[in-house]
Parts: sequence; C-alpha cells; structure tokens
Amino acid sequence: MLASVSAHTQPNLILASSSPYRQEMLSRLNIPFSSKSPDVDESILPGETPLVLARRLALKKARAIAREAPEAIVIGADQVLDLHGVALGKPGSAEQARRQLSMLSGQTVMFHSALALVTPSSARIRVSTCKATFRRLSAVQIEHYLQIDQPFDTAGSAKAESLGIALLSSLESNDPTAIIGLPLIELTDLLALVGLDPLIPKTFDT
Repeated sequence: MLASVSAHTQPNLILASSSPYRQEMLSRLNIPFSSKSPDVDESILPGETPLVLARRLALKKARAIAREAPEAIVIGADQVLDLHGVALGKPGSAEQARRQLSMLSGQTVMFHSALALVTPSSARIRVSTCKATFRRLSAVQIEHYLQIDQPFDTAGSAKAESLGIALLSSLESNDPTAIIGLPLIELTDLLALVGLDPLIPKTFDT
C-alpha cells in the first residue's frame, strides 16, 4: 500500500506496518513512503522484559521488510504495555480485551513504543515510554468501550487515538505521539541521521 505519495513518486522509505494510525502519523512528516505489513512472530521470549520485547519486535519487523527491499530505508515499530513488569500485548479477542482492561483498571502502567530504522548499512533503535494511569473502570464502561473501539489488535486493549483516551486519567510522555505507537520526535531524529530530515526541502525522483 502506498501512503502520502503521488502516483509519480518512487519512495525509498518503507513503513513496516499495516496500521492506518501509524501510516497517518508518518504522513505528517511529509516524506514519501510506502507501507508493507511484516510477517513476524510476536511471541514473548522466556524472561524477556516488556521494554526488551518492544525493542526486539520493532527491529525484527524492520529487518523482515528490509530483506525484501535491501536498498530501502525501513521503519519498524512496536508497542508493549508494561504492567509492573508484565508485558501485555494485543488481546486478539473480546474476552481477552475484557480481561486486560479489568486488570488495568486503576493501575499506572508504561507504554513502551519502540522504533527501529534499518538501512542497507545500519540499524538504529529508539524507545519512547509513556506513563499512563487508567481510570477505575466499571464492567459497564469496559463493555461499552469494547463495543465502540474493538481494540483487539492494540497493546493493552486501549486505542488512545480514539475513544481509548477516555480510559486514562493521566498521561506523561516526552513525545505526545508515542502513545499512538509511532513516536514522531524520535523518528524525526533517526530520519535526519540518514538524510531524510523532514524540515529540509528535497526533490524526489520521478
């Protein structure tokens, strides 16, 4: 899928994600890119912390696409919710999402949003962490939220880019975009290192 690119532009930047939210976020930087979903196993490894898991999966996703497009610059991203050292990933079902939100009710957690930028000659990783406190949620509130957002493919069952923001009573982060899963402040730094500074005018090949 091609995003934010004219029909005559051949981008060399690939977002290793099919998420429409990450695609929308990346389009804000006004750099031509394409997107492709990586086929990777996201299972947690024995003894792996939530932070290490997020870093590993972001890099794994980027490298999976880089193998298919070795000349490209590839962005990989992953977000893991850290509940007192326990990783909560995508629920995958309404039942599991209901269980996750019941666990998160009234809790303060960390959302680790990892970025990996892979080029033909390098690989760089950054992590932006958000501290979030969930409201005390009733069963009725949880059920209503699940019906509206259906957050079954979102870490911790909370889509902060939509109604999921109402689940939170506070949010602390050095990057307000990190909670969506693509920290644009960190990403801008990484892209500038490989000659794709969004604030420097460029003429792309046609």
